Amino acid sequence: MAANKNARVLVVDDESDVLFAMKMLLRPEVKEVITEKNPDNLLALLGKQTFDVIFLDMNFKSALNTGNEGLYWLRQILAKDKEATVILITAYGDVELAVKSLREGAYDFIIKPWHNDKLLETLHQALQARQNKQKGAAGKAGRAASAGSLAILGQSDALQEVLYKLEKIAPTEANVLILGENGTGKELVAQALHQKSFRSGKPFVSVDVAALTDTLFESELFGFKKGAFTDAKEDRAGRFEAASGGTLFLDEIGNISLAQQAKLLTVLQNRQVVPLGSNIPVPVDIRLISATNAPLYEMASRNEYRKDLIYRINTVEITLPPLRDRHGDVEMLTRHFMQLYAQKNHKPVPDLAPATLRKLEQHKWPGNIRELQHAVERAIIMAEGNVLQPQDFTFSPMELGGMAQTAAAAFPDAPLPLSEIERETIRRTIERNNGNISKSAKELGLTRTALYRRLNKHDI
Repeated sequence: MAANKNARVLVVDDESDVLFAMKMLLRPEVKEVITEKNPDNLLALLGKQTFDVIFLDMNFKSALNTGNEGLYWLRQILAKDKEATVILITAYGDVELAVKSLREGAYDFIIKPWHNDKLLETLHQALQARQNKQKGAAGKAGRAASAGSLAILGQSDALQEVLYKLEKIAPTEANVLILGENGTGKELVAQALHQKSFRSGKPFVSVDVAALTDTLFESELFGFKKGAFTDAKEDRAGRFEAASGGTLFLDEIGNISLAQQAKLLTVLQNRQVVPLGSNIPVPVDIRLISATNAPLYEMASRNEYRKDLIYRINTVEITLPPLRDRHGDVEMLTRHFMQLYAQKNHKPVPDLAPATLRKLEQHKWPGNIRELQHAVERAIIMAEGNVLQPQDFTFSPMELGGMAQTAAAAFPDAPLPLSEIERETIRRTIERNNGNISKSAKELGLTRTALYRRLNKHDI
């Protein structure tokens, strides 16, 4: 991470120890570090010189005594210099206040006590963003939580709360359980947690555990020795061992059997695996991130899921909002996917007709971001002109929420349970696509693996 030796930084905090620590940390990175204990002197300082980045405490022992002093001074700074890059410092894990500060123009925030590496990373990202803005390269794409090559796009309040939690949790060793509907981006959040952690230089290993049969579960996760079973022609490390030192992401963890839950719990408790065909335990050092759209607590109350495993995997929970609750994010995501798929398919990037945007914003998106992604890709491929029209976006019965109506029309005298509605919709979609599983999965907004699981579940 290259230092910006021409940058000038201001740190405003009423604690002398904080000012000293910040100055010692930042001085090797930038041209000048100015510290100030009294926020009343802020405007005078800004009148004398321009600062590339301002670190501002959110809570001062002042006459304001509202707990929102940082927001007050943030407004004062931005009124003086609307281009100022302000990073707020707070000792309080107040999601609402932090999100409000971002809405009002703060670049980012850090939590006391901070990790030096994380603070310096935030500084350099802020300096880079300021430089891009001055070059006119930043535009108005909205706030993104960058994690290496990853970008979680969105500016809605619902997403900002997730981003705040992500920033706070990522540098810790806490096991994280990510909850949310299908298509909300759970794996992307898991990757961001890894890339923003101190394990980022180590492996990130992802496993869809619901796709593992009972016979594959142990060999894939825990490994095996040569001769352990018929096809075991050589030793092979499992996913736990492959992820050692880094992060293991177990997707669809709500869909594993009780027997698999017991085996997984034993490994997590002992922090070691025993490969198939061996009696020698192998220690593993992993940070666990899990994800599911299943109601684990309801399942536990029905004895379908082990409570002790839930406690083990969810030191912290992150619940991803469905796209329909992310007000204002549909346009940003649509334009992002338009650019992506236009480039992929060697086409010019089109524009959106106002009526098209209204249609997209009114749609409920039951398949969430994955559904939007597929809808945009279809529109890019099939559109005739350089402006996407409402008719360029078509939705399957499942996407329109019409499967219930279809099933109800077929069985008017008896309301169907949800599982039967799903079964009927899948069956008709596959028939319409002449048995083409890939095409049917895409139309339903599912992965091939997820569709195969549902075929097995409904005995289709």
